[in-house]
Amino acid sequence: MLTDIEIAQQAKMKNITEIAEKIGISENELEPYGHYKAKIGDGVFERLKDKKDGKLILVTAVNPTPAGEGKTTVSIGLGQAMEKIGKKAIIALREPSLGPVFGIKGGAAGGGYSQVVPMEDINLHFTGDMHAITSANNLMCAMLDNSIQQGNELGIDPRRVLVKRCLDINDRALRNIINSLGGKLNGIPREDHFCITVASEVMAILCLSEDIFDLKKRLGNILVAYTYDGEPVYCRDIKANGAMTVLLKDALKPNLVQTLENTPAIMHGGPFANIAHGCNSIRATKTALKLADYTITEAGFGSDLGAEKFLDIKCRFAGLKPSCIVLVSTVRSMKYNGGVPKENLKYEQNFEALKKGSANLVKHIENLRKYDVPVVVAINHFNEDTDEEIKFVENLCKENGAEFAVTKCFKDGGEGGKELAYKVVEACEKESNFHCLYPDDMGIYDKILTIAKEIYGAKGVHFTKEARQAIDGFIKLGANNMPVCIAKTQYSLSDDPKKLGRPEDYNIVISSASLSNGAGFVVALAGSIMTMPGLSKAPAAFNIDIDENGNTVGLF
Repeated sequence: MLTDIEIAQQAKMKNITEIAEKIGISENELEPYGHYKAKIGDGVFERLKDKKDGKLILVTAVNPTPAGEGKTTVSIGLGQAMEKIGKKAIIALREPSLGPVFGIKGGAAGGGYSQVVPMEDINLHFTGDMHAITSANNLMCAMLDNSIQQGNELGIDPRRVLVKRCLDINDRALRNIINSLGGKLNGIPREDHFCITVASEVMAILCLSEDIFDLKKRLGNILVAYTYDGEPVYCRDIKANGAMTVLLKDALKPNLVQTLENTPAIMHGGPFANIAHGCNSIRATKTALKLADYTITEAGFGSDLGAEKFLDIKCRFAGLKPSCIVLVSTVRSMKYNGGVPKENLKYEQNFEALKKGSANLVKHIENLRKYDVPVVVAINHFNEDTDEEIKFVENLCKENGAEFAVTKCFKDGGEGGKELAYKVVEACEKESNFHCLYPDDMGIYDKILTIAKEIYGAKGVHFTKEARQAIDGFIKLGANNMPVCIAKTQYSLSDDPKKLGRPEDYNIVISSASLSNGAGFVVALAGSIMTMPGLSKAPAAFNIDIDENGNTVGLF
């Protein structure tokens, strides 16, 4: 089979104006970036604001394994399949980050015959949103340091600066640095840090903002530092939020692209779900709901991370109500959770491991049912899966009262997702009584405990002294009614990546906490989480190159 990039380079794309016309967007409402991608103008949502929303479908997954489960591929395949069965559908996804593209995880444009295109553009610079977010964040940091240098009228304590500079590349050397060395003219030396762009609060704010004025207000609310007297300093105090808003003016507009089968796709925003809230933008999702009868969106990593944050943070803020949740699972993810090493997953039929690891899928089904939304399990079929293994998963779904469908979207595109599409349409006609896991007025500590017990299956939570001091401080600032974004490993339901399957009888450890005051949530770090990843010994960048004909090669 051809590689992803070879398939993408053979795609018969339509001009982006044709894709827009399919969903009722006129040419003068688009801001084209070449022939095959465009920004959707601000006037589109305003024109359609009174139109009834279509059905919202969330695609999530079990805990990811090193082998990959294909959640984005299934999301795209489902969108293509919806069109094949005569439904008007749009796919709403996050944008890729250059960190995993050049690192180890890969891009975020799907795979095989279920991809969004132009794949190279999307996985690399796209329309410049990531660069705009990086620039806006670093402008804020530069203005904060300049405020300290130019007389420090606000009395900012350099030891209590909270915001980090960012970069959309994995670079461990920048995690902890000392800045402003070299004498008085270069500023006040202090300890500083970098995070990856997708982990920045500016990224979260862009994805949660309703419009340009909401964006400016949220940026102004970023807690950037404390004074020597212990008083909070906000981004508006250093007068940075206005210029930041100008830098993000175009980045706030959703991006329109297409799939290999010319199904419309909106890609906008890209926070990771293990260290951020893991959902595409509210503006993109709300626009898609006005333009189509079915909007298929995804949330990062497993349902314990991305889906929980989609349902408890994004839906809470945006007033969204999903009609159906698709839970992607694979035979190999169950075998891996049952103890089979990655290198043996393709060759070893091990029903003992399959049965043991299936507890992970069961827990994810149970978790999603707590939100009172119909759930359909997508069994993502890989070539090495045997009929007996697939039958085992189907029976497991039946035993747990879950609807299911086998998908072959990677190999067969939309055709391979038709069974799932029919099941999803059927599920969307059922009653959805969606509600969040916890109410607004529940305290921060209880919210963390609720997520740990109900979603992770922990028996309790241990807060370090540092975490308690931070959370207590945030409560004093009025954050007690905010939702919680827990940053933890994606590989386990617990905070320990080595605890596979369905861990029980353990406590989650909250090691530290931070306040994303502009985004509107408290971040609690469980275990050891890096907000600036590093490159592996053999990163994907080794394989990415230009051939003798000027074509990109090695990009998956």
